[in-house]
Amino acid sequence: MITEAKQFSDNEIYELLRPYVADWFKEKYGSFTPPQRASIPAIKDGHNVLISSPTGSGKTMAAFIGILDTLLHYAETGNLEDKVYAIYISPLRALNNDMYKNLFLPLEEIRARVKLPKEVRVGIRTSDTTSYEKQKMLKTPPHILITTPESFAISIVSPKFSQNLKEVEWLVVDEIHELAGSKRGAFLSGFLELYDSFLSKKSPVRIGLSATISPLDEVAKFLVGEKRDCKIIDARFMKSVDLKVISPVRDLIHSTEDEVSNGIYRTLVEEIKKHRTTLIFTNTRSAAERVSYKLRKIVEQEKLFDADLVGAHHSSLSRDVRLEIENKLKNGELKVVVSSTSLELGIDIGYIDVVILLSSPKSVSRMLQRIGRAGHHIRQISKGRVIVVDRDDLLECSMLTKLAKDRKIDNVHIPKSPLDVLTQLILASALMGEPQPDLLYETVRRSYSFSNLRREDFDSVLNYLLGKYGLDSRNVYPKLREGEKGLKPKKGSRMIFYMNSGTIPDEPLIPVFTESNQYVGNLEEEFVEILSPGDIFILGGKTFEYLTSRGNRILVRPAEGQRPTVPSWFSEMLPLSIESARRISEFRGVIAEMIRRGNKAEEIVDFIKEYFDISKTAARSLFEYIREQYYFTDGLVPSDREILVEIYDDEEGRRNFIFHALFGRRALDALSRVIAWKLGKDLNMDVRTSISDNGFILTVENAVNYDVTRAVKDIDPDEVYSLLSDIILHTEMVKRRFRHTAERSFMLLKRYKGRETNVDRRQLNSEVLMNVIREIPGFPILKETVREILEDYMDIFSATEILRDIRTDKIKLTVIGPTKVPSPFAHQLLAREYSDIVLASDKREFLMKMHEKVLQFLKEKGINLDLSYTRVNE
Repeated sequence: MITEAKQFSDNEIYELLRPYVADWFKEKYGSFTPPQRASIPAIKDGHNVLISSPTGSGKTMAAFIGILDTLLHYAETGNLEDKVYAIYISPLRALNNDMYKNLFLPLEEIRARVKLPKEVRVGIRTSDTTSYEKQKMLKTPPHILITTPESFAISIVSPKFSQNLKEVEWLVVDEIHELAGSKRGAFLSGFLELYDSFLSKKSPVRIGLSATISPLDEVAKFLVGEKRDCKIIDARFMKSVDLKVISPVRDLIHSTEDEVSNGIYRTLVEEIKKHRTTLIFTNTRSAAERVSYKLRKIVEQEKLFDADLVGAHHSSLSRDVRLEIENKLKNGELKVVVSSTSLELGIDIGYIDVVILLSSPKSVSRMLQRIGRAGHHIRQISKGRVIVVDRDDLLECSMLTKLAKDRKIDNVHIPKSPLDVLTQLILASALMGEPQPDLLYETVRRSYSFSNLRREDFDSVLNYLLGKYGLDSRNVYPKLREGEKGLKPKKGSRMIFYMNSGTIPDEPLIPVFTESNQYVGNLEEEFVEILSPGDIFILGGKTFEYLTSRGNRILVRPAEGQRPTVPSWFSEMLPLSIESARRISEFRGVIAEMIRRGNKAEEIVDFIKEYFDISKTAARSLFEYIREQYYFTDGLVPSDREILVEIYDDEEGRRNFIFHALFGRRALDALSRVIAWKLGKDLNMDVRTSISDNGFILTVENAVNYDVTRAVKDIDPDEVYSLLSDIILHTEMVKRRFRHTAERSFMLLKRYKGRETNVDRRQLNSEVLMNVIREIPGFPILKETVREILEDYMDIFSATEILRDIRTDKIKLTVIGPTKVPSPFAHQLLAREYSDIVLASDKREFLMKMHEKVLQFLKEKGINLDLSYTRVNE
């Protein structure tokens, strides 16, 4: 049962603690924060607890003050044994080092107040821990063990060290929001159940620490499993936020790229000057580098301060460089840091005055998480500024900001029943003992991540591990055998598990060659997997057409003069959540209705200004944008209840079917592929797909007549899952993702006999294996590859629901065109192939040119939009 935890007074909590612990806390902190008032008594009382609160709200102390108090009591009474009492699991090794300081220092300060016969020990066990330190832990285990999900899994299957883990009383899972939405979370969730069933003498109290996340009851189930109780401490909105959207120029459509770029950097510099420490978030690694470089130049030219006080932080930098930036920030040695997503997690980076987001963070939870880095203490206001780059960005950021203020958070997607992770769980269980398959199946299903696991899928994975698919000739050997009591590991399986367990894939740089075998450069694997034959992209300043891949290299041909269809940054961009996308779509419908009813322009502008709490200039910009679309399409503004399909014939004679459908990129990715397949099949033509968060474009080479409405309604929603499964089997994404699932399933070993295997060789081997297992009906690892793409990378279920709503007319599908001029809402979709937001002169010129065409088109229709009111004083 999931219930809300009760709040207690400071005095009530002090009475629960040892007097010297209470005195130390009073002197150090003064009083308890709301999450601490609810969690400390609940943890002391032996309840499972999920704490969701912002950065700086004392989550860590909320989890540990009661644990430390009990351990000190054991030490005081001579009952502190040489075993692990508490396990703290964090997704980040850097966070583990922070935690060591956060626990070690309080213990030192408390020990200075009271003499105890035995000290409470804290130890770290990760892949960075030396063999010598691990040996020491065998003889003298830490009372509090700090570890990662992967090292926790290895620890519980280790014959010797696992003996120290049999009587753990508390299990703390930090940054649960980061884990829940990935296979790494499913991995940890499953291993917690193995630990509980096959090693632990009693179920430890589970404590989850999370930043702002939703829905909390589902995240609580993820923490404790389906059958256990959990108390929720919801302190997500206890910290005040000062959040504003800023347009860098007064006119987002007619300003040149130089004006917009100068406006962005002018705004950045103004905010930096006002504050002691500024953290700037971009959405891509390349933008983080570019912005930090430009800021250093401006700082030097204007002699504002030492340019070395500007730093960049992102995942492509070496660990040493990242640690150096984190430490300098913590010690107050930097004035500005520009980061991609890498500083979102709770690493202690000290005091930040203001957080600036460059463009949309794509979700409310991510916005709150980033903004929460400012004003690190609970009593300080989190100050955030969002700088927008165009009208779509302005609408998106305004809505996300409003939702953040209204406490409406998008839902986390928790992967369900990943079969490659199940492979690791089954093998690990055999290394821990000799489990009976029936008991193991029930054990795994206690994990929320595997609660809907079907027995036939469990059996297929078990049969694969027992070698019943006959893949020995392909060097895929059984990892298990059937013993008298239950499942037993084959020789060498233990080392295979130690060296290859975990879920994080290697994502190497992929070399690019022309047909004549000339080396061009490298691309990241996550970019390569979204490519389809015929796609045009930029590498090294030149355009190339993607042809195919061979093993771990891709083949291209020069495509001089052709516009890129996939921007270089696209794979790095986070998808807009479906909940936020629907709210933006709904808002567009509201404004269209106000125009339809004849509300005055100034009245609508005032409504937008108040609704979003933005400047009048920004509100006017949004009104003009929606009004232009309204008059261009004779009142057909796409909304949450209406998808507009615009047929546009471009200057090159191609026909573009532009679907204006705001449902978030994950759902649209699935939807666009199914409709593109239907289009290609009916017309017997190649169909090029271009996708964004606001819709997608299907392009064919000739202007053909085609009944799009009938075609979409002909697609049977009940067949979409199997249909899309077949469609993606021939994509680059399946090739890449199959290697990842094969590695997680021990079909391909990343490390063998103590050596790293070659990733190029693994990719080639995976393609050979995939061709073999395609012929095996229901083979679990290929099935998991397809499930991962359709359910985790895409959102097949929302796409199916949209198609069902179109069929039943809950969502109206309206077609306009063909036209020679694209509608205003189509411009960003068509321009998405242009450069990144920070260097986007081509894109800006394209948007200005398209806008002029729209105004001319409206003039020819006899509509002359009166813009005189835009000169009204602010």
